[in-house]
Order: sequence, then C-alpha cells, then structure tokens
Amino acid sequence: MPKTRVLIMGAAGRDFHNFNTVYRGNRAVEVVAFTATQIPNIAGRKYPAKLAGPGYPRGIRIYPESELPGLIRKLRVDQVVFSYSDVSNNYVMDRASMVMALGADFTVLGGEHTMIPSKVPVISVVAVRTGSGKSQTSRRVCAYLRSRGKRVVAVRHPMPYGDLVKQRVQRYGTLADLVKYKCTVEEMEEYEPHIVEGTIIYAGVDYEAILREAEKEADVIVWDGGNNDMSFYKSDLTITVVDPHRPGHELTYYPGQTNVRLADVIVVNKVDSAAPENVAAVIANSLAINPGATIIEANSKITVEDESLLRGKDVLVVEDGPTLTHGEMQFGAGTIAAKMFGARSIIDPRPYATGSIAGTYAKYPRTGRVLPAMGYGEEQIADLEETINKVPCDTVVIGTPIDLRRVLKINKPSVRVSYTLQERTMPDIPAVLDDFLKAPRRRTGKGGGR
Repeated sequence: MPKTRVLIMGAAGRDFHNFNTVYRGNRAVEVVAFTATQIPNIAGRKYPAKLAGPGYPRGIRIYPESELPGLIRKLRVDQVVFSYSDVSNNYVMDRASMVMALGADFTVLGGEHTMIPSKVPVISVVAVRTGSGKSQTSRRVCAYLRSRGKRVVAVRHPMPYGDLVKQRVQRYGTLADLVKYKCTVEEMEEYEPHIVEGTIIYAGVDYEAILREAEKEADVIVWDGGNNDMSFYKSDLTITVVDPHRPGHELTYYPGQTNVRLADVIVVNKVDSAAPENVAAVIANSLAINPGATIIEANSKITVEDESLLRGKDVLVVEDGPTLTHGEMQFGAGTIAAKMFGARSIIDPRPYATGSIAGTYAKYPRTGRVLPAMGYGEEQIADLEETINKVPCDTVVIGTPIDLRRVLKINKPSVRVSYTLQERTMPDIPAVLDDFLKAPRRRTGKGGGR
C-alpha cells in the first residue's frame, strides 16, 4: 500500500510534538513537509534527521504557511494535520475548508495519541488564550508544592528557536543556563521566574525524552503550558486559566475550549481589573460546558518598584510580546500599572518602531499604544532596544515577565512591574493541591478530568 503523504501545519512547537508522538516511525505515513506561522525565522529550516528518525535521512523541510496551497499540489499531500494553537475556531475551519477544496483531508489530533503518560503525578496548567496568566498560576502551584516538601520539576511548552538537535532536552537549574542555551527573550520570560523561585525547569523538542529525565528528580511534574495549547502529558490534575478581559474566547478559540472541557479546576484570573459582568460571563460559559469544574476567582496582583516614576509622567509601556500579537490583547500588566499609579499619558511607540518591530506592528495592526517585547533573536533584540530608546518619554514601564534591563541598555528611567496570582475565593490553590496530594493517582488515560 502507498504511504499516506502528510503535511503538518505548525508554529515550531505542537507540530514537532505531534510528529514525534504519532508519525515518527509510522511506516504507513510519510511526512512530506511542515509549514510555519506565528514565529519568525522558522520557515526555511528543516526538522533535522537526527530528530526525525531513520525514515527521514534528509530531515523534513519547513515552509511558510502562505505556500500551503501550492505545497498540497506540488507534494501530492493526502492529509494536512493542523498543529498549532491560539487561533479562533473560524480560523481553523477556514484552513480546513481551503485544504479540503484542494482535495486533501484535514485533521486535528486529540489527547489520546499525543499525551504521554508519566511515572510520577502530573499537574497541567493550561489556558484559553495567550496571556491569561498560566505562568503566574504555574509558579503558585510549584511554590506551594515545594512548601509541602515535594521535589517539583516544571516542564515548559516548547520554544525551539535555535539549533533543534542541541535543544532536544534542556534542563535549567541556574540563571547561567539561560546563557548556556543562548535563550531568546521569550524563553527567558518563561524560564527565569521558575529558576529564581527555585524550581528546576525542562524544555526542548523531544518531550518523551524530556519527561524521562524530569521523572528522575521529581515527586510532581508541573506542565507549564504555552499559548492555549493542550498538555503534552497525561495529567492527574488539569488547571485551566480563563481571562475575563476576553469574555467568550473560552468558547471560540482553539484549543482553549478543549482545555475548559478537560479542566478539574478553572482559575478566573484578573478579577480585580475586569468588569464584573465579564467575570460572570466567563464563569457561566465555562460551567456550561464543564459543570463539574471547581472555580477559583483570583486577582493578578500588580506591584511596581517606584511609583514616583509613574505619577504625572509620560510613559512608554513595554508588554509581553506574544500576549499582544497572536494573543490579541491591546494592554497588559504594564498598562494597568501605568493607569493605577497615575501616569499622565502613555506614549504611542508605533511612529518610532525600527526594523522587525515595525514589521510586527504591520503584521498585527490591532496592537494598541504599547510596545510588544519581541526578542526572537539578536537582531530583533537590537531593534527592540533601538525602538525603546527612540521613544520620547519620561519613564519606560517594563511589564514583561523578566527584567528587560538585563538584556537591553535603556537610555532613560525605567520601572519594573511584577504580578502574582492572589486567590480571592475558596477553595484556593493550596486547598486544591492538599486534596490532590491526599488522593490516589487518577489514571484516566485521556489527559484531564472530563
């Protein structure tokens, strides 16, 4: 029988994982290409032969997603597998309609075949959109487990922007490891806070190999999700973070709704800065599709280093890049802090954008009067620094998960904004985790609670 010719649509994360778990070593299938979107500098590369296995001695080429229609014809594709996250349901079906009109099948993969079972308990922290507050929730979970004497290892959703073979399995235990692995700003934003708090964190490309290493030093593994993707591991407890600043998205974004349905616990974050009617809507929508979930309402508590650098000042606000781009938010913690502590105005950085930062605004024109902290490589980091330094302002407000002053030279006063999860209803995270630690493992085999 001829092999099924498969093309995997991705964004340098879920796509590689789906290949590794479902298609690598599958003699009935030939993966003829990947496509890439969302992340710069991925298209034009190859998924290397050392990772792809003996069936792919030349590796597998990665093309821009814009070339998909021609690739289906040229490569005689039988099946297209959609393998990235944080897009609307309509977006997914638009791609499906185009693919099917060209004569190929369109497929998405669920948890049964892509979630890897672990020898130790797994808690997965996932979300309905990028920027909902997964990271601060993951850190809250890790900190409490450590306080109970547990050895905790966090495993982060992939961000393989460098040499994929060298990134196969990465372990971060100290800040020096960020330099060792030549991390981008986006990687540092996710890894550094865990390291500073004393949590070992793993990441990379081959998530079964990563899991086997993490199991050696963990009593509990915490999956720290990316975007609104599902966990790569079968979970004993699934915590899904929803965002009342984007009510309705918990039902209309892929695969965020899946995460709501899988949730044992739903954390409604940012209640302190969201409209009450939006909080109520998000809770109602979540319980409508998962009535058995435990609801925790939480604040995203914001603190700043020096309020005087905000009061009455004209400020530039720098926010987490992915939250503003494919997360589609027009503000973040930095904006909230600027308004909370009396900034006179927020300067629009767009007229001063340089190089790839200007390109980011062109690609995501709905971004508001804030600067996305894009830093996928040295050139983009340099463009970010130049853009910040060109903006005429009194203070730079750093609303990113890491202190950008560690990697940028900023030529004006700056202030760091920090944010932590602060529950306001019971049961809270400690109560949920206490019950989890007392209960026998649930081996559902399907990833989550429902």
